[in-house]
Amino acid sequence: MTQLTRLRDEMRQRGLDALWVSRPANVRYLTGFTSPADGKVLVTQDRATLYTDARYTVQAAEESALPQFIARPPATYEHASADVGRGVVGFEADHLTVAGLEELEAAWPDATLKAAPGLVEELRSCKDDREIEAIRAAQALADRVYAEVRPMIRAGVREADIALEIEQRLRRAGATNAFDVIVASGPRGAMPHGTASDRVMQDGELVTIDMGACLNGYNSDMTRTVAIGTPTDEMRRVYGAVLEAEEAAVQAVKPGARAADLDALARGILERHGLAEAFAHSLGHGVGLMVHEAPGLRGTSEDVLKPGMLVTIEPGAYLPGVGGVRIEDLVLVTEDGYEVLSQAVKETV
Repeated sequence: MTQLTRLRDEMRQRGLDALWVSRPANVRYLTGFTSPADGKVLVTQDRATLYTDARYTVQAAEESALPQFIARPPATYEHASADVGRGVVGFEADHLTVAGLEELEAAWPDATLKAAPGLVEELRSCKDDREIEAIRAAQALADRVYAEVRPMIRAGVREADIALEIEQRLRRAGATNAFDVIVASGPRGAMPHGTASDRVMQDGELVTIDMGACLNGYNSDMTRTVAIGTPTDEMRRVYGAVLEAEEAAVQAVKPGARAADLDALARGILERHGLAEAFAHSLGHGVGLMVHEAPGLRGTSEDVLKPGMLVTIEPGAYLPGVGGVRIEDLVLVTEDGYEVLSQAVKETV
């Protein structure tokens, strides 16, 4: 079943005659167009059109099998109005601005506009074989670059220099950073999103490296925490607790598993180690065209894992003024269990 066929089935279930797609990742997913921030898609039950402007005339024709209309608003809306008519038109309320919605209302006065958030995102949550291989390749590249850079993580080196090495090596391989590289050493390890700073790493510290590759539009994501020299007994204890929680949650990944239950499993292990308050974020998230996408692995999630989902498992413990630990794997939900795509070594601390 093609992406558009699945989408049209979902549209019928929601009572939509058409869907106006504006979120860039969703535009790319439906069209293959690699400049999706400058594109929109109108999907009806018998037609789908990519809208972009004259800067992309050649590119859109080369990349997308969908018919294209090359213009800017208001010509874009005028062209689409023939397909919109008096129908019920869904829009991505979690992306479209208020001004953008007002433009649609003015352009299509006879249509009924209806918020339809998460419709394409739900389809994207389960990857097909092509997408899985793209993410597998991105993760393999990230593993390789991490292995090349790992010997450089030593006392006397700046966090920023490690991040720069990672970025340069990814770019030389034809990729980019999936997100700003996190290099958080010593007390900065207590910052879950501690992007690399000018801090010089010291002997006896733990260093958290969170990195991913974006290759051909698809992302990877993984985290490793490593030691420079011999860390304190307390930080070694924390590392062991996080590793235990991470490995237990990975082993519990399978079709039918509730995301909230996985979060609770990891959180319970950390609680037994006296680190419940130190785990300051959810267990993980989906990965694909975006680094953070459905499903969400958090305590309030109603998501259930399905084959083809790519999720992170990334418990952490953060002690303000002392340091922190996070360990993250990228995991594919298979038909009967799981496959860990991130193969970078988890070191003994």
